[in-house]
Amino acid sequence: MKNKQNNELAVCGFAAVKKLEKHHPEKITRLYFTQEVAPKFGGLCKKLAKNHGIYNMKPAEDLEKLSGTVHHQGVVAMITAPQIEQLDSDITDAWAESKENIVLFDRIGNANNFGAIVRSAAFFGIKHVVIPIDEAQSFITTSSYRVAEGGMEFVDIHYVNSTARFLEAMKGKFVRVGTSLEAKKDSSCLGNYKKDGKPVLIVLGNEEKGISEIVKSNCDELVIIPWAGMKEGKECVIDSLNVAQASSILFYELTK
Repeated sequence: MKNKQNNELAVCGFAAVKKLEKHHPEKITRLYFTQEVAPKFGGLCKKLAKNHGIYNMKPAEDLEKLSGTVHHQGVVAMITAPQIEQLDSDITDAWAESKENIVLFDRIGNANNFGAIVRSAAFFGIKHVVIPIDEAQSFITTSSYRVAEGGMEFVDIHYVNSTARFLEAMKGKFVRVGTSLEAKKDSSCLGNYKKDGKPVLIVLGNEEKGISEIVKSNCDELVIIPWAGMKEGKECVIDSLNVAQASSILFYELTK
């Protein structure tokens, strides 16, 4: 939940707050916790006291109001609302030069999916996520922070005005790979780009419609995640995976 008056974002969930404490404790302005988890945050309370921060024990009901969710796991840290910076060519040129892979969201609207993908990206060492400024696109929220389980501390997020124009600008700098149920190549081909030393830009599409047609037309490759019996021409019972599940498979294939 975002506190617009104070420009704050509530970060909740045990793992998310612990990773925040370990890597960016300076971001925390206020900390609230239940009696049950209080012993786990003694060190953070000392840091806050030293920097004149606020910490307090609260009942679970108060934490639910602060975070806007019952899934707070007994702790809520208030941070200054993250500012997502616009991506520019200097940054992408540096990524291309150092052969760092990128993940591009094409209107992923569910905050939980956003967080789960960030978690997977952090796990597989993919540090850069790009999102469009679009009303259908989710942004950094309390839910996405919690579901990321600390992954937000290891992944940087930038925005672009248009996914299609961004992909067009990345032509020749990255291998632009999208996913499609009509694709002829399966996702195992992603590992070949690593062998060739080429950085990859993976496009992940909207939960209902996938990547848009204009985005597909700006991809160098379209891939599909194969299912058992695909090569024998058997029909799949479920025609697609949740985008967060699919991202984990794609990231594994890319980095294995």
